[in-house]
This record gives sequence, structure tokens and C-alpha cells, in this order.
Amino acid sequence: MFATSLELLRFHWVAYTIYALMIVSVIAWFGWNLTRREKVRSIIRIPFYGYMAFLVMAGVGHHIFTYNAIPWVEEDIKRHEIKPDRNYLIEVADHKWKMPQMRAKKGEKVMFDVRSKDLTYGFGLFRKDGTMVFQMQVVPKHKNTLLWTFRECGNFDIISTEYSGPAQYDHETGKDLMFVKDGMVVDCNEKIAMKE
Repeated sequence: MFATSLELLRFHWVAYTIYALMIVSVIAWFGWNLTRREKVRSIIRIPFYGYMAFLVMAGVGHHIFTYNAIPWVEEDIKRHEIKPDRNYLIEVADHKWKMPQMRAKKGEKVMFDVRSKDLTYGFGLFRKDGTMVFQMQVVPKHKNTLLWTFRECGNFDIISTEYSGPAQYDHETGKDLMFVKDGMVVDCNEKIAMKE
């Protein structure tokens, strides 16, 4: 249903905004009834409880509807049955990435196998506007793999999403040494991607 995390977040933003306004309307109605001179009649309470039941059902229904709509959930559950189109081994140690040039085509399944030799790092893929595509924790001496189907094209930056100490930054410039510009390229042009 949702191709990317941005589409899902936009949907959640609209749904939760409407839901929050509906909850605020309950508080406003309650406050208005507290300030009224005449006493609330019992017949008015029936629509109130119906409205409350609707809010509960809407909130639960929203989560049931979107719980399996997240693009990567089914893929993660069935990952043992899926053969990735590309596998990339990435090593990290002493606040430095050691990785191949990573390219894929839109729609390909890519397995990222990230191994840390010393500290806990984060492996995050970010769009150019700073929004995150995905991230995972990279724990030393553990298997850290992530299977991802790319549903959007572009150049993506790789950033460690886990603070791993002051050595992660250049002491003079403050530059993040674990930032890799255009670390992953996803191409929509099949002819270019097939030349690899």
C-alpha cells in the first residue's frame, strides 16, 4: 500500500492530526458542559459515550489497518525465504567505513551485512533532504544484516546513527567522519545499472 516510509509518515500525519482534533473536541465539549448553568440531561450522555466508542474503534482500527501496510514488515518476516539480488559486506572499525561502491536498480532486494570490529555503530541510509530511509544498530561480534527493497531512485548518504564517541568527529572542523556522501546509488535506468 505504501511504497516508501515517507508515504506512510504523510498518511500518519493526516490521520493523527484528525484524530487529535477529535480528542480535543471531547475536552472542549467537557469544558463547555462544566461551565453551563443548566445540568446536563442523561439523554446527552448517550451520544457522548457513542462518540467515545467511535474514537476508541478509530484509534485501534488505524493501527490494525497500518500495522502490515509498512513496506518492509512482510519482507522482514519472510527474509529467510528471499534471495537478495545484491549482497554488500560493510565493515566498520575505528570510526571508519570500509565498503564497496554500492549500486542497485529500483525494485532490487539488497542485503546489507554490516560488521563492527570494535564499537556499537549505527548504519543509516538517508535521502538528500535528510529524511531516513532505514537504519540498524551494528553491534560488535553479532550478525547485523538488513534486507531492503529499494522502491525509490536516487543517491543516498550513509551516516552512523549511533554516537560512538568523540573520535567520530574531526576535532578541528567538527565534521562527522562517518558520513559517506552518495554511499548508495539506486538507479531507475536499467541500462546503466546492468553495466556493472
